[in-house]
Amino acid sequence: MKFLDQAKVYIRSGDGGGGSVSFLREKFVEFGGPNGGNGGRGGDVVAECVDGLNTLIDYRYQQHFRASTGTHGMGKNRTGANGADVVLRVPVGTQIFEEDRETLIADLTEVGQRVVLLSGGNGGFGNAHFKTSSNQAPRHANPGQPGIEKAIWLRLKLIADAGLVGQPNAGKSTFLAAVSAAKPKIADYPFTTLHPNLGVVKIGERDFVLADIPGLIEGAHEGIGIGDRFLGHIERCNVLIHLIDGTQEDIKGAYKAIRNELFLYDELLAEKPELVVLNKIDALPEDEVKEKLKTLKRISKAPVFGVSAATHQGLDAVLYAIIDVIDRNKAEREEEARRAIQPNWAP
Repeated sequence: MKFLDQAKVYIRSGDGGGGSVSFLREKFVEFGGPNGGNGGRGGDVVAECVDGLNTLIDYRYQQHFRASTGTHGMGKNRTGANGADVVLRVPVGTQIFEEDRETLIADLTEVGQRVVLLSGGNGGFGNAHFKTSSNQAPRHANPGQPGIEKAIWLRLKLIADAGLVGQPNAGKSTFLAAVSAAKPKIADYPFTTLHPNLGVVKIGERDFVLADIPGLIEGAHEGIGIGDRFLGHIERCNVLIHLIDGTQEDIKGAYKAIRNELFLYDELLAEKPELVVLNKIDALPEDEVKEKLKTLKRISKAPVFGVSAATHQGLDAVLYAIIDVIDRNKAEREEEARRAIQPNWAP
């Protein structure tokens, strides 16, 4: 299945059904009077978060969605049926934007969430609705209200607890394959990863979701390389794992280049908790590994680890550190929620 994380779709709610102009005509009923029914309401356009989807690929092949029109009213005071809704089924983590791609309509993060994007038009009143003591035979009815149409953007941001960032060939896919059951493409050339990959990591009695995004290079925010379009998939992460290729000479420049791209994309993303991981230490002398770890510790002010994803050396320490950060963030959120509902006065 192809991975698609952005899609533009056109939606239209259903028109309301028209009211009916009708009069009762039966044998032995001298003054039947008006009996035209109301029209049915037009269908809504609804977005629903469902399980089992991890891409927006369905919206590459169908971009237009239109809800049904309400049924017109009929004689004998029969009200028309409401039009059927049209439901856009989207994966967990989907954001819905207006056509300007900036105004957020909804952020669907849990299975079962529903949001009405467009409401259908109301049905028109039949002539029986307009009967009064002074106008006992109205000969007019209302037409149904027209539906609404517009274009929207769907953007998928994967739900993951931790995210891997780094330059191409830093070993991110190898790291993901080593710690989870995911099978990303691994090769010895840049930009092997062309779309984000997810893996469930189990360590001890705990597990968490790890996301691997395509490699970043200097100037990614300007579209160089694959660009920074996939950085949105780690915006929801609790912690970033910054993977650095230990075999390169300028590890300081590599670290600063990625940090700068994160900052230029979103300052909040650059402020997330970070673990710095020096990869491929199995290919380096021990004294060189120590020196590079010291350099990274000095410039990052963050926890630094040395690992070899290929030989699984040092991976457990990184995974337990990720669990600690996730638990700490969860405790902080719970504390903030408790303070929000706690009265601000003392008894």
